[in-house]
Amino acid sequence: MNLLPGIKVELVVCEVPVELVVDTAKKVCHTGKVGDGKIFVYPIANAVRIRTGEEGEIAIIDPED
Repeated sequence: MNLLPGIKVELVVCEVPVELVVDTAKKVCHTGKVGDGKIFVYPIANAVRIRTGEEGEIAIIDPED
């Protein structure tokens, strides 16, 4: 089995237009070689911060901000 080294990037976007994020990711990640990756776009029904039980947008906001 031939495995290529790589990274995984996950983004949750709530205020930036999705098209802008997708276009930027395509430009940044494109090498033209096998393994450039795939982009999946789907709605997020909810987010839960396990430590505090917070749900929704507040669960993904950094408390230090």
